[in-house]
Amino acid sequence: MTFKIVVLDDYAGVFRTAPGIGLLDGCEIVVSREPETDPLRRVDLLADAHAVILTQQRSAFPRALIERLPHLRLVSQTGSRAFHIDLDACAERGVAVAVGGMGITYPTAELTWALILAALRHLPHEVQRLKQGHWLSTAGTGLRGKCLGIYACGKIGRQVADIGRAFGMRVLCWGRGDSLVRAREAGFDVAADRAAFFAQSDVLSLHLPLVPGTQGIVTAEDLAGMKSTALLVNTSRSGLIQPGALVEALKRGRPGFAAIDVYESEPVLGADHPLLSMDNALCTPHLGYATTENLHHLYDGAIEQVHAFVQGRPIVAPRREQP
Repeated sequence: MTFKIVVLDDYAGVFRTAPGIGLLDGCEIVVSREPETDPLRRVDLLADAHAVILTQQRSAFPRALIERLPHLRLVSQTGSRAFHIDLDACAERGVAVAVGGMGITYPTAELTWALILAALRHLPHEVQRLKQGHWLSTAGTGLRGKCLGIYACGKIGRQVADIGRAFGMRVLCWGRGDSLVRAREAGFDVAADRAAFFAQSDVLSLHLPLVPGTQGIVTAEDLAGMKSTALLVNTSRSGLIQPGALVEALKRGRPGFAAIDVYESEPVLGADHPLLSMDNALCTPHLGYATTENLHHLYDGAIEQVHAFVQGRPIVAPRREQP
């Protein structure tokens, strides 16, 4: 019997180019590139799969789907987070769940800066106008001497902050105790208080993990205290901001602009999100980690997990760390 593997949500078609793909020689591989919001619509696709490789948290893997997959023996999750998988349902049906190591953090920091520059220099607007036969129509905002607010100076926050310092910006940090200790050790300023952090930042970038303690941590009051010229950037998780607060804040003009890569419910299909219709919001489809290098790194981890399982020696703990 040929071992069948289905790869979900490989939007960019990267999986078959992963360096480790040869480990799966002899297996049947089906790659799905189409986004889907309803897991049950994938029953036919997955009906005879022995293993499923999930691309990050792009799709939920609930009990209702798991119970309809009689041949499923393994779920291999890229990255280290499995909150979107019903682990109890998998355990009850004897389905093993394997998680990989951490992804590479640099791509998210790089996208954060792509969004900052694109927003402050009005690049989407000017590119589109040039294609329509027009010429320069806006004046952008420079970075040197401006204040870059970093909410949580972890790995990604530190990388974004370092780039800001290279641009000649003043870096101002806020967060919990350990985050502020790291910020001071790196030579960054720490805000006197929360209100000052939001009020002083010309560009404010969120870099917190989404956990129960950070759900809705950015409030409507925080946003109302920002400058009318400020830019809010979120390449972390949408749930860090109180539901609906950002849309209302942008309508009121504080902050004046937002650059967003993450949404409450993903994928966003049919342009069905209020931010997409706002002139003062620049939106991208969760591109933060989606580089060829990072996806190869993540897929290779999943491939190793599947290969080990097929060989009868499943990997108990993740072995791969980011380079």
